[in-house]
Order: sequence, then C-alpha cells, then structure tokens
Amino acid sequence: MFTTHTLGLPRIGSQRELKFAVEKFWRGELNESGLRACGRELRLRHWQWQHAAGLRFVSVGDFSLYDQVLDTTVLLGAPPARFGFDPAKLSRSQYFELARGNPAQPACEMTKWFDTNYHFLKPEFDGDTRFDGGPQWLLEEVREAKLAGFQPKVQLLGPLSLLKLARVQGIAPLALLPRLLPAYVRLLKQLVAEGCEWVQLDEPILGLDLDQQWLAAFAPVYRELAAAHSHILLATYFNGVGEHSTLLTSLPVAGLHIDAVRAPQQLEAFSAWPTNKVLSVGIVDGRNIWKTDLDAALDTLAPLHARLGDALWIAPSCSLLHVPADLEQETELSETIRDGLSFARQKLAELATLARALCLGRSVCFQSLETNRTALARFRALPARNDAAVAARLASLPELERGLAYGERAVLQRERLQLPLLPTTTIGSFPQTTAIRAQRAAFKRGELSERDYREAMQAEIAQAVAKQEALGLDVLVHGEAERSDMVDYFAEQLAGVAVCRHGWVQSYGSRCVKPPVIWGDVSRPKAMTVEWTRYAQTLSKLPMKGMLTGPVTLVQWAFVRDDKARAEVALQMALALRDEVAELDAAGIAAIQIDEPAFREGLPLRRADWPAYLDWAVCAFKLSAAGSRPETQIHTHMCYSEFEDILPAIAAMDADVITIETSRSAMTLLDAFGEFQYPNEIGPGVYDIHSPRVPAVAEMTVLLEKALRVIPADRLWVNPDCGLKTRGWPETEAALANMMAATQQLRQRLRSGETFQAQGATTAAATAATGHGGACCGHDD
Repeated sequence: MFTTHTLGLPRIGSQRELKFAVEKFWRGELNESGLRACGRELRLRHWQWQHAAGLRFVSVGDFSLYDQVLDTTVLLGAPPARFGFDPAKLSRSQYFELARGNPAQPACEMTKWFDTNYHFLKPEFDGDTRFDGGPQWLLEEVREAKLAGFQPKVQLLGPLSLLKLARVQGIAPLALLPRLLPAYVRLLKQLVAEGCEWVQLDEPILGLDLDQQWLAAFAPVYRELAAAHSHILLATYFNGVGEHSTLLTSLPVAGLHIDAVRAPQQLEAFSAWPTNKVLSVGIVDGRNIWKTDLDAALDTLAPLHARLGDALWIAPSCSLLHVPADLEQETELSETIRDGLSFARQKLAELATLARALCLGRSVCFQSLETNRTALARFRALPARNDAAVAARLASLPELERGLAYGERAVLQRERLQLPLLPTTTIGSFPQTTAIRAQRAAFKRGELSERDYREAMQAEIAQAVAKQEALGLDVLVHGEAERSDMVDYFAEQLAGVAVCRHGWVQSYGSRCVKPPVIWGDVSRPKAMTVEWTRYAQTLSKLPMKGMLTGPVTLVQWAFVRDDKARAEVALQMALALRDEVAELDAAGIAAIQIDEPAFREGLPLRRADWPAYLDWAVCAFKLSAAGSRPETQIHTHMCYSEFEDILPAIAAMDADVITIETSRSAMTLLDAFGEFQYPNEIGPGVYDIHSPRVPAVAEMTVLLEKALRVIPADRLWVNPDCGLKTRGWPETEAALANMMAATQQLRQRLRSGETFQAQGATTAAATAATGHGGACCGHDD
C-alpha cells in the first residue's frame, strides 16, 4: 500500500471561518459550544479533503484555535505558572488569556516560527515546571476523526524542539527532560489505547546548528519514546538534515520525514536508508504556491521507489499551514497566472497523481501529467515574466549611501524636525474600523465611486491626525486607513505581482495575511503613497511620517517566483521603493519609515548561510533608503524577532531611527543593543499591541527606565511595539494616553537632572558593524 500523507493543513478555513468564530468568542458573541462546533466543522472538511485525495491518514493535532506550540504546552500541563491556572482544568477562555494576556498578566512572548511569517508563543519553563497533563482536547479530536470513519495520524511538536524553542529560566533546558519525557510517554500510551497507528513527532530544530549536547539527547529520548509507541514518524523540515543521517538512521523510530524541496541534495545522504523503516519524502512545496512539476518530481522519486517500495511515503515538504486553502476560489486571477499555482487542496491532488504514477506507471496518468506540463509551459511563457527595463536598472545600480554619516545627518534632522527629548510616535497603522472595511469593500465592489472613497478615507485620516494631536504625539502618521494590509497594498500597485482575493494565510492567532504572488519582474508604474501622505501633512504642522513596507519584507511576506534568486527579486523591489522614497522626499515629507519586520525572519537557519543573506538584505534596504536626502529622517521598524546575533547587519542598514518590539520580553532585548553600542536612534516598544490589555502608566514607566539605562536619552524614542491596525479606538487611545503620561514623567525627571546608570558596553562590535555589507550588490547568489 503506497502511502501519501500531509504534515498538516491550514486551519483557518477557506473563508477564514475560524478567525471570525474566535473573534466572536472573544467579543462574547459566540459561546464555547459554538466555537467548538466551528472547529469540528473545519476539521471534518479538511479530513474529507485528505480522504478524497487518497491520503492514508487524516491529520489530527494540526488544528489549533490559536497556536500549535501553545497547544503542546497546555496539553502537557505546563502553561506559564504566573497565570495561576489549573493545568488539568484549563478552560478555552484561560487558553486565550495565555495568548492575549489579561489585566494581571501580559501575554506569552511571541516570535517567528523558524524562517516563516508564522508567529508562535514561546513556552515558559523553569525549575518548578511540572508536566502533569492538561486538558484532553487532542484525544477528543482523535475520537472525533475515528467516529467519522478516518484513520488519524497524530502530530505533535517533539520534546527536544519544545525545549529548544522555550524560554527556560533557572535551569538548563535539557535538565527538564526527566520530567518532560514521562509526559510524552503517558500521552503516547494514551494514543496507542485510542487506536492511533502512527504518531508524527516534529523536530524541526534538526535543521538548525545544534551543538553536541543537543544532538546526543536524541538517541536516549527516542529510545524511551519508541518504547511507548512503535510507529513514530520523526519529521524534519525547512532545511536539510543530511549531516545527521547516521544519527537519524540509528534512532529506533519507525520512519523519518525529510524536506526534499528546501534541501533536495540531502536525498543522497539517505540513499542507504534501511528498507524496514519508512522514509517520507517531502516532494511538494509546503511553503510556496507554485504548481509542482510532476515530471521532475517523478524523476526524483522513481529510483527511491524502486529501492524502498512501500517504505517510501510522499508528502508536502512541511505543514501546508503556510499556504492558502483552495485555489478554486481565485476566480479573479488571470487564467495564465492560475496555471502556475497550487494551494493546499491542490497540493493534496498533486500527491495523489504522483502516487498513482509511481505505482501504476506514468502512462496511466498521461492526461494528468500532460495537463500539468501544458499549464506550466503557459505560465513560464508569460511575456511580462522578464522585463528588459528592470534588468537594465539592475545592471547599473545607483548609489547606496545617503551622502552623510549618521552623526552629520542627525544634526540636520534635529534642526529640521525640532523634536523634544524622548520623541513619541506610533508605528504606522491605526484601527481598521468596521466603517473603514465596509467603505473599502463597497469601493472594490463598484458601489462607491473613486471620489467618494477618497473623501471617506481622507475623513478617516483627518480623524487619526486629530486624535494624535490631542494625545500630544510628536511625529504623526496618517493611520493607513486606505490600506488593507502593509504588503497587500503595495502589491496591488506593483507590476509583476498578483494579489489573490482569498489567499489567506495565518500569521498568528486570528490574524491572517494574504501574501502577494511575485510571478514576474517587479517595477513601480506610479506613485503609491505620496498623495495620501501629502494630504495628511496638510492637516498638521507636526512632522508626518511617510509609511512604506521595505523591500526585504515585501519579498519575505510574498510567494516569490522560484526561477530567479530571491536576492535579485529583493533588489528589484528596492528600486521600486527608491522611486517612492524620492517622491515623498520631494513632496516635503521630513520623515519616512521603511518597515522591515521580516528582516530577521529571512535569516537562513544555518549560520554558514547568514553572510550571503545579510549581504543582499542590507543592500536592498540601503538601496531603497538612498532615494532620500540626508536631512530627511529614515525610520525602520522590526518586530517579534531575536536580533542579538545580527546587530552588525542592523547597524549596517544605517536607518536614522529603528523601532523594535520589546514589551513582551520586558526590554531584555535592549541589553544586546546596549552591549553592542548600537550607534543610531532607537525606539523600544513600551506596550504590546497584540493584546487588548491597556498597560498602566507605571508599567510603561518601568520599561522606559530600563531603556534609559541602556540607550542615551538623546537617542531614545517612545512608541508602541507595532502598528495599531488590529486594536479598537478606545483601547488605543487609552494605551497611548498612558504612554504619553509615562513619557512626560520621564522628561520631567531628565530635566530635573536625574540620571540613569548605563550598562557597560563594548565598542568593538559597533566598530565592526560599519564595515558590513559595503559590497553587497556585488554578491553572486
């Protein structure tokens, strides 16, 4: 029996049903029974898709109301102790409090899932953590699948990856194994009792640089786990694990999954894989939406199948969480672009065709394979895929530098902006109200004229400006009422980029994004933001920031063409943004923010690959920013990432002001900036915008005091963690009012002569930073 399977499906629903149900539950408009019913309906639909595509199992454990890492933590009975919840009796409301915070406790820290745009919630463990078991939600889903007539394959985050990804205090992470392993063993035995034939344990940390201590833990850990369940599939993804082939072959697991899309070269390392164990090959891209070249996939799989027979399984490279649900909904995309695309449901069908061709021969699948060839040929032949004008610009890139060093630019900018000590600002967006969304939808449906829509958005901008002035903010933003999304908005206006209507992908919790599709060479036909920003500036004498999404983020948060190097696509994007920066500058906009929240996210998982990435990423940012004059202040924003190990590259970007997320980690990230002696201005976020919680003035004051011990007052800004799009106006105004009150207190204390003891810093790292990336555009990727 040839086995096809998946490592997980999108859980939000084709029409974002889960998002809307969860948000109704938060608002008290849906009870827990209704929320559970929505979950059951979505799971059943997804299981039916898998069954219809001929998959041997359906996935159980891939569905989550918020985050799968949080689910694993509570399943094992280890929610953060600071919340005071009884792990065994955790309610759905308490579960969401862990994710979103409550009046007494901030939410769990959120960060990126490896190099994806998905955010997970970090577990919090310490020397007192016990793993005594939590709610039985997973077992309920197993029973649900079996009752519906399906054979479940349960998937869980493996114990070593759980520990490696957690925030562990007061004890070495591996020292928790004697407590953690019995919890996994207990759960595996429960799954055996429930009739679960296979369990998939994900250990994606095998794609990272692991030291010997972590690698040595795999053998004893999996010996113990295999004794509890005889059919464990150890799943790796996002990178190659060929260098660990000897270790992985020796483990007493029944099977191994490897990512043959991200790292096809690793197949050679597993050429001698034992035939009495399963080798699951991820041959369909789980991270991107391009149609699989079925002929090429069969060429790869055929020799493996000849040797391994039924011990060869095929699957997507990773969970399909990272792609939209169903291409059939995208009726407004051109047919030729659709020819090149495949979403989650279509990827399951691709697996079915591959399995049939492997077992019965390609001639049996002639029609399916020919349809695949024809569609790909049409897509690849699109005339606009390659633009000679874009190629000419890339061949002769303009200047990367801004004419003056930061110290000289800062003098000019302070004279121009006339800002007080500890200047305050926000990150860009303000609440996207029901009225704004309704007006945008009416405009897209043709029910609102362009003139009426522009006037409606101008009224929203005027309101946002007035509220900021009333609060006393120093550098304003226009609020981005006209933008549905910080990437989508620009994608709609760029050549070579398509935007899906229903191509939603979960970013975190109920937050979904629509990654654009970069299918051709990128250029900017006309100005994208200048009119809106110029209008907003007419409403206030205070400086108004122009708001752009940076080239690295526009690429990282898109589905990027796979026939050109990502570095080349990023430089194309940077040239388009450079033109926009130059027009904003010419329009008199004194501060321009080029957001790069995905800068750290794009970092390769192995350090050996970092220099090449940082080289072109720094280059792309500088190329876009250099369209401005020295007296124009360039800001950038980065959020929910661990920057400690790439500070030289961040300094090399040479933004005048950087704003970062620091509130969930209580400003601990700033220690690295202080030790490094980050040379430019910095605004650490003083409150978490991903939670409805409104922190008190005293709480923000404590965070600012910590910041002043690290960053000199004349280079410190005050701002929230991120944009305020997802929040409501009442909580936004309350939080910003508290932020302003805390700032005023600190300004008064500084004026009265109070000093804050600075931590020691090292100058060597900062000095070294100035040399990074100088020849970035000469790199051949």
